Amino acid sequence: MESKKILVWLSGLVLFFIVNGHAQNANDPGEYISTISKARGDMDAKYMAYISAAAHGRRARKVEKLRQQVLDNISECRSNTSGIPKYKGDGSLKQGSLDYITTCYRVFNEDYGKVVNMEELAEQSFDEMQAYILLNEKINEKLTEAENNLNKATRDFAAKYNVTLIEDKNPLGEKMEVAAKLTHYTNNIYLMYFKCNWQYDEAIKAMNNKKVNDVEQARNAVIRYANEGLQALDTTKPFDNDPTLINACRRALTYYKNIAEKDIPQLTDYFLKEEEFNKAKRNFETKSDRSKSEVDAYNKSVKDFNAAVNKFNQVNAKDNNDRKQVQKDWEDTEKHFQDDHMPYYK
Repeated sequence: MESKKILVWLSGLVLFFIVNGHAQNANDPGEYISTISKARGDMDAKYMAYISAAAHGRRARKVEKLRQQVLDNISECRSNTSGIPKYKGDGSLKQGSLDYITTCYRVFNEDYGKVVNMEELAEQSFDEMQAYILLNEKINEKLTEAENNLNKATRDFAAKYNVTLIEDKNPLGEKMEVAAKLTHYTNNIYLMYFKCNWQYDEAIKAMNNKKVNDVEQARNAVIRYANEGLQALDTTKPFDNDPTLINACRRALTYYKNIAEKDIPQLTDYFLKEEEFNKAKRNFETKSDRSKSEVDAYNKSVKDFNAAVNKFNQVNAKDNNDRKQVQKDWEDTEKHFQDDHMPYYK
């Protein structure tokens, strides 16, 4: 018989099966592999479209409709695969495909459901954000493991029935691989930024409550996290020769370090002066008979306090404006970085 090639899509790989036999031959192992693969339809393409949509500036909650479409598609693929009989009593390849489909369904139904629920909570603390990012990393690991298991089941089946496989990456597989690497890369850098940004928020909260000791603890933490992040960035390689995200993070961490070292002490110094002035004011007002020196000393303390108020307002206003610019710079850079490197897929 004449040698024949059958093109099959398998979990990010294009597999050419070189087999002997006629098309549509139920006893042909190559045709059986093709049937199992085709039963999964465009499942991988559907879930890549979801990942792409969520990454390009749209949060998971905003693409919930697309996640439901992925789940419907996976359910259809599972039904199609379940209806295929075993190959001469051998159910290994069919079961391998069903295991892959089941893992994908659980990931999109359960794990990505948790991602949606955790999104808002993740912004509230570093620990929550770390847990949120870890969950996304675990999702990638589960999908990768499921793909590897499916590929192994296919290779084992082919080896058992003397089907020769010639493998090559297809465009979808390359996009999925890039998406996984990019997600891991951006998560690592984002955590450096988020850690300093969140800790500075804690310093602001403490200042608003005039808790100087808490401010000092948060300030020292900002400096420590900024130094750790800057040191880590020095050994971080640009993604696809693009250093823009690293540079944006470095600018942000440098800003937080400078503001913690130079500006926050000026702001907390105001609270100490305010406390001293209020004490002096109370003492001055309790006296009915005041000497000229006491009046002069009080007037000087009023003048000094007003100067401290003006200095506080200037530093505070500058820091607020600078921080807005730093945050905008980071957010714009991160968005452009994702748009430039995350594969688009519809």
